[in-house]
Amino acid sequence: MADTEYILQMSDISKSFSGVRVLNKVKLDVKPGEVHVLIGENGAGKSTLMKILIGMYTKDEGRVVYKGNEINLHSTAEALDLGITMIHQELSPVLEMTVAENIFLGREYLNSSKLVDQKRMRQESQQLFDEIGISDINPASKMKELSTAQVQMIEIVKAVSHKADLIVMDEPTSSLTDNEVEKLFAIIRKLTTNGVAIIYISHKLDEIYAISDSITVLRDGDYIATRATKELPREELVKLMVGRELTDLYAKSDNRTDEVVFEVKNFTNKELFKDINFQLHRGEILGLYGLVGAGRSEIVETIFGMRGKYEGEILVNGKTAEIKTEKDAIENGIALATEDRKGTGVFLGLPIRNNISMVWLKNLCNKLGFVRRAEEKKVTAEFASKLKVKAASDMNNVGTLSGGNQQKVVLAKWLLTDPEVLILDEPTRGIDIGAKVEIYKIMEELTAQGKSIIMVSSEMPEIMGMSDRIVVIADGEQRGIIDKENFSQVRIMSLIAQA
Repeated sequence: MADTEYILQMSDISKSFSGVRVLNKVKLDVKPGEVHVLIGENGAGKSTLMKILIGMYTKDEGRVVYKGNEINLHSTAEALDLGITMIHQELSPVLEMTVAENIFLGREYLNSSKLVDQKRMRQESQQLFDEIGISDINPASKMKELSTAQVQMIEIVKAVSHKADLIVMDEPTSSLTDNEVEKLFAIIRKLTTNGVAIIYISHKLDEIYAISDSITVLRDGDYIATRATKELPREELVKLMVGRELTDLYAKSDNRTDEVVFEVKNFTNKELFKDINFQLHRGEILGLYGLVGAGRSEIVETIFGMRGKYEGEILVNGKTAEIKTEKDAIENGIALATEDRKGTGVFLGLPIRNNISMVWLKNLCNKLGFVRRAEEKKVTAEFASKLKVKAASDMNNVGTLSGGNQQKVVLAKWLLTDPEVLILDEPTRGIDIGAKVEIYKIMEELTAQGKSIIMVSSEMPEIMGMSDRIVVIADGEQRGIIDKENFSQVRIMSLIAQA
């Protein structure tokens, strides 16, 4: 008999693909009205387990009991009929349709003339908005007019419109600002007050501890533990996830020298930012911190020649550098791993080897312009090995890799150019704790070798843990530079809050 305390019980769930077991007797028990976090490193089995729950995959072994009844789903439509829905990390709205049309897509109301009843769909959409506290979206607006956060809210409304009692949210805050996250959390709390259960997948420890009631940990396809959030210290959670102690998450030494390798003076890009001034020393990690929209990415993209004309001066090794294009930046020893890893960092449909070699390709060509394939294979394998990219072959498409391994491919690509200055814009966004630690170790090794890094990050613990100094940016202006011995969250936020 199922335990009526739980809305969902998944027990002894196993699943294999091509003979490789990806889930091994996993369990997950979720209570009505709770936020239950499912956490684990990339490859732990979270997505596979959820796809079994919503009918995208069939399990090899085990039982799924929902509301006291054993179920065996074979489609997402069956899951929706039972009140189970999933909001995926990659949102896919129909942009040219209205908000109301998206909410009722595939189940439109018809009027007496058998035409789509737009008025009724808009009215019911507005009722749903009122019910969960959304006040800034017009049901008649087209989806293309909405922000990413608003599109995320519409996905939640769609789930509620299905009368869902169990909603899976996969990395729901990956593209949201702090204020937007708070709005999402308010909606989640309202849903759980009404008895809706939320399975919440996230790598962000701060938000996990802010919103969740329980946490289930998976590791390498195995069930590890389920604990009440308030009874699970962060250090123990990290140990459960990665299977080892992480006593020092930020492995950071002071590798700075007095030598200035890079500098911007009175650096301005009209309407984006103005009067930015900082120096970067050899072996230093210089952090750029500010709230989303402060202008941090715009600064580093302008340095890299992606944002057109600028005023002021860029100096590399004491000499003025004219950077009008990305090519100019590369020739001046500057590399940029952009914030949008999938959009501008890698080509997901190309092999690892081609992704790593692409910016260095002209140096791998013979006099006739043909790529020396043997040399390409050798050098890309060397950098993939140095960064411990996990893949069966360097001809595997990058899209098949975990987020952490995709980020390593991005770094390998730029390290092949042997840059003086490596700019990392949100280098650990969307990757798990274990992969973050590996990225931090790579950064530490690079600075020990004399490389210099500018790091943009939205995570306060990361920016303070990995930086030697922090440049604080707000509203496109530089509010101050803080030395490591003076780091504090209060000091940083006070500078941001200055009028």
